[in-house]
Amino acid sequence: MGALDEGHLNLELEIGMKNGCIELAFEHQPETLAIQDAVKLLLQGLREDVNREGIKKTPFRVAKALREGTRGYKQKVKEFVQSALFPEAGLDEGVGQAGGVGGLVVVRDLDHYSYCESCLLPFHVRCHIGYVPSGQRVLGLSKFSRVTDVFAKRLQEPQRLADDVCSALQHWVKPSGVAVVLQCSHIHFPTLDLDSLDSSSHHGFVKLLVSSGSGVFEDESSDLWGEFLSFLKFKGVKTQALCRNGGSVKEWCPSVKSSAKLSPEEDPEMVSAVVSILKSLGEDPSRKELIATPARFLKWMMNFQNANLEMKLNGFNCVKAKGEAKERRLQCELNLPFWSMCEHHLLPFYGVVHIGYFCAEGSNPNSVATSLMKSIVHFYGFKLQVQERMTRQIAETLSPLVGGDVIVVAEAGHTCMISRGIEKFGSSTATIAVLGRFSDDSSARVAFLDKIHTTSALKTEPSSPV
Repeated sequence: MGALDEGHLNLELEIGMKNGCIELAFEHQPETLAIQDAVKLLLQGLREDVNREGIKKTPFRVAKALREGTRGYKQKVKEFVQSALFPEAGLDEGVGQAGGVGGLVVVRDLDHYSYCESCLLPFHVRCHIGYVPSGQRVLGLSKFSRVTDVFAKRLQEPQRLADDVCSALQHWVKPSGVAVVLQCSHIHFPTLDLDSLDSSSHHGFVKLLVSSGSGVFEDESSDLWGEFLSFLKFKGVKTQALCRNGGSVKEWCPSVKSSAKLSPEEDPEMVSAVVSILKSLGEDPSRKELIATPARFLKWMMNFQNANLEMKLNGFNCVKAKGEAKERRLQCELNLPFWSMCEHHLLPFYGVVHIGYFCAEGSNPNSVATSLMKSIVHFYGFKLQVQERMTRQIAETLSPLVGGDVIVVAEAGHTCMISRGIEKFGSSTATIAVLGRFSDDSSARVAFLDKIHTTSALKTEPSSPV
């Protein structure tokens, strides 16, 4: 291959070819470039150096995540459904109901994510679909997830998402009826004060259960609905919490609940940047549901620039340990909550920090020690961060205060793990930093990790999205 031919091939690979028409490569498309410019402006509004190594590529990563997360605007249900309707005989009339005529089919636990139209943060959706086939044909089971994804990958709110999925399946599959139940979970950041951050009443998520029905499922008090819900109860879904006919959905997004609170006047340039992002995703920023979205998103984001949490290091002499290591005992501060924003994708991550150190035998660390450690965790949490760096910073700050021996473990859930292509629902990340004795004493590390395990085991409850 000659140099010119090779250059031509590379050019084709760069810009792509689709249906005989030239299509710009993703990174050169106007929508991608517009989102990148908007994100750079937002980062500057956070007083960040957009050329810093850790965030230099953040604008592109954010653009890629947002466009991937809203690809549903360019997808059509017809393309997924029409080729996946299969003939399936049913029972003769009067004999019973099964197969392609009248037999209830339930597809459960379809995990998806969507972006909240009120605040632009991702929320988790677990979808359950029931339908009654007709016309002696059934839909390929994988297509239920495909159809759900078409509508989830848009700016959404739970009830409309349920209605969209239900009506699309009814229209394109033409069954006797469709029932949809969604379990939705939206992250809820606390307000920026230590009392709120530490409050046991702050649960971290708003959860909602919504439904939609068509055809024979229009009456949600019918026996058929009851049978469908019974299949969900088998999987632990708390159907008594079901929000019917859109009730209470208006209170879904935490940012809407708190929007009445006074906040500093938004920077017009930053507001324009968010509006530009909405347009680049294919949305109409003047749509009534989106009018207040830029202000809500900025209110959340500016938390990380306005965080004035301080580390009060005075009064912490009680845990400074002197003497030989053998005269000291292990002291632990476990399950200290933190909230942060990933500097790579500008998405939340959240979890708990566990701290271990050695305390002089006979001394009694008091609430001063606990309060200090909480303030250090919050100080390093409420920033644009990466979990590995945060863990190290907490350990390095504590080390001189506790005699040099400290171990820090951070456990976190990252929304970037669900709201991008990989979609690893339920995953979590643990990071560890060890200094002093903990770095070369494996028995000390094991003793501390056992403390975490024991405490976690005592706190464990049966988990359920809603």
